[in-house]
Amino acid sequence: MATANLLPLFSFASFFFSLLPFTLCRTSPELSHSSSSSAFLDVSASLKQANQVLKFDPKALLSFQQQDEVVPVNSSSSFSLQLHSRDALQNAGHQDYKSLVLSRLDRDSSRVKSLNDRLEFSLSDLKRSDLQPLQTEILPEDLSTPIVSGTSQGSGEYFSRIGVGRPAKPFYMVLDTGSDINWLQCQPCTDCYQQTDPIFDPRTSSSFASLPCESPQCQALETSGCRAAKCLYQVAYGDGSFTVGEFVTESLSFGNSGTINNVALGCGHDNEGLFVGSAGLLGLGGGSLSLTSQMKASSFSYCLVDRDSSSSSALEFNSAAPSDSVNAPLLRSGRVDTFYYVGLVGLSVGGQLLSIPPSLFQMDDAGYGGIIVDSGTAITRLQTQAYNTLRDAFVSRTPYLRRTNGFALFDTCYDLSSQSRVTIPTLSFQFAGGKSLQLPPKNYLIPVDSVGTFCLAFAPTTSSLSIIGNVQQQGTRVHFDLANSLVGFSPNKC
Repeated sequence: MATANLLPLFSFASFFFSLLPFTLCRTSPELSHSSSSSAFLDVSASLKQANQVLKFDPKALLSFQQQDEVVPVNSSSSFSLQLHSRDALQNAGHQDYKSLVLSRLDRDSSRVKSLNDRLEFSLSDLKRSDLQPLQTEILPEDLSTPIVSGTSQGSGEYFSRIGVGRPAKPFYMVLDTGSDINWLQCQPCTDCYQQTDPIFDPRTSSSFASLPCESPQCQALETSGCRAAKCLYQVAYGDGSFTVGEFVTESLSFGNSGTINNVALGCGHDNEGLFVGSAGLLGLGGGSLSLTSQMKASSFSYCLVDRDSSSSSALEFNSAAPSDSVNAPLLRSGRVDTFYYVGLVGLSVGGQLLSIPPSLFQMDDAGYGGIIVDSGTAITRLQTQAYNTLRDAFVSRTPYLRRTNGFALFDTCYDLSSQSRVTIPTLSFQFAGGKSLQLPPKNYLIPVDSVGTFCLAFAPTTSSLSIIGNVQQQGTRVHFDLANSLVGFSPNKC
């Protein structure tokens, strides 16, 4: 599909602004703030934060406050949890910020591949009888050979503290809107990756219970096995990671907010992959086995702090949306119930709506296409035609910025090493109904090293599926109103 021709329209102020010396651009805030076409990026603050992330001490995080009394949670209960970025929890020992970014982007590519694999699997009309067993010995207990589905969700970037069992033991768990299956590492461990907390031992919990093979929860798994009348599960990931074990029910506690009993989750005895630091994963997707579905939540929301920040934000269930939310339609696929699609119709750069066919953001009758909001993907992916139009518009409006070589999956990068603050064009998402969400500058021009290289934080994809990633969501409360099929975006509501 050919890229649409873009004829940028500049206001007189924008045209005049681009002709001035760059130092003057940085010293004329009244020009920038008087127009919605431009905004300031604080280069110095971004680089200071980038240099601090390598010094994070995970031990400095507040300990989990276990409740004294178990309070049942029902579908009308409202409660919240603290949310931490991955790098605040797990210090991976990177020598510099550039290597940390490369590691993040590598995980992100695996994540995107896994989401597309899941979509392709769901739309391919495969049946359980078509699946092939994984040719490997998984557990010493001689569990039946698990079935590989090819479905995958990928790694997580944000963690919350959850109590598991009775009495509740605290664990850091990945939060993932692109996944349905809840799971955590369990003793006895055939092969478990390193996690921050001790591995969960089912023998210490009075609320742990195996699920029989004929149970509705076991039958709802896309792939399952059976051994000694107990349900087995496996989730395989796009990068080769996987978790295998017994599918059970257990109690989950949410700080002082309450406890949900009989939550179906995987007790993983063999787990490998990208989840280092966390004990497992909480699926917040739209499928029947997700945490949100099992607790019958009417809504949930989160606000993601910058991943280079050690501060925390909040994950909330059944809370009201902020009054200033920019609401967009929450769309669902008839073929893939996990993903949360949003009614995006266009993009704006510098206050000008780009010439992008709205069909590039729409899902067709077969379930292909559309754009999802995902907490686990970092960098927003757009179909190539849409991305090229966005990139070209941004480049045409920044002739005063010094271009430099591309970096990993980014092809539009700038050398801002000699600047403390720069003016850049605004960038906005346009939703159905005429609603617009303007992104903060730090959510789309991000540092990739500690010396001043910044890149446009979008990437092209040849897949039909587009994704709004968490870099673009940072600092914004994203509210999923499941009862009314709306997604709300509220900047500065962390």
